[in-house]
Amino acid sequence: MAARLSIELVRKAFGDRSVLKGASVWSEAGKVTLLLGKNGCGKSTLLRCGMGLQRWDEGSVFVDGKHVAPDLPSLALMGVFYWPDVGLLSRRRTIGWHLQAVRKGVAVDASNAPESCAEFLDRRPHELSGGERRQCERAIVEEAKPRFLIADEPLASAEPRERQGICDALRRLARNGAAVLVTGHDVDDLLDFADDVVWMVAGTTHHLGTTAEARAHWQFRKDYLGGRAALESPN
Repeated sequence: MAARLSIELVRKAFGDRSVLKGASVWSEAGKVTLLLGKNGCGKSTLLRCGMGLQRWDEGSVFVDGKHVAPDLPSLALMGVFYWPDVGLLSRRRTIGWHLQAVRKGVAVDASNAPESCAEFLDRRPHELSGGERRQCERAIVEEAKPRFLIADEPLASAEPRERQGICDALRRLARNGAAVLVTGHDVDDLLDFADDVVWMVAGTTHHLGTTAEARAHWQFRKDYLGGRAALESPN
């Protein structure tokens, strides 16, 4: 069975404010799926609920068609790697330690470290700039070789060259069979390499199809892409 992870029909309220109203998203082997939507619409909340990092009011998670508990340690044993927008790396540990951890104890030095982070092996995350941390996170994610990658705004804080490196890395993972799910607002970069688009609006989700179909979706262009895209005729 081809790898598939789905987070389905999630409902979540904070007090009287309903943030998620039956939202769903998924990732499939060999594909990059984008979850797009305005700031504050609930994208990160949906992912965190699905990973068991935030309690939901209702919802389900399926891995390879099997209903599973939303629990990050258990999901990790199934090959799920969650790349949060902040906080992936431990402040107390060096970059070399993180690489060794995902390599399951194999020692790491300058001779066998990924080029993007070889110079940072002895440094801790708080000693790096935001862009340097993103470089190292990208290398660690690739070294982990996940079956499923859930990446929440991986292009944040990355300079243009590194954004391209991250996009290339996500595409490589998918090409090697991983199921990749990504959020973000760098639509020019993201829509160029993704396969599928899910749009979150008003606490629920809409599957728009391929990136070409998403670009052609009038309401999506008008309400989310904006700018010149919103001025183009739907016909």
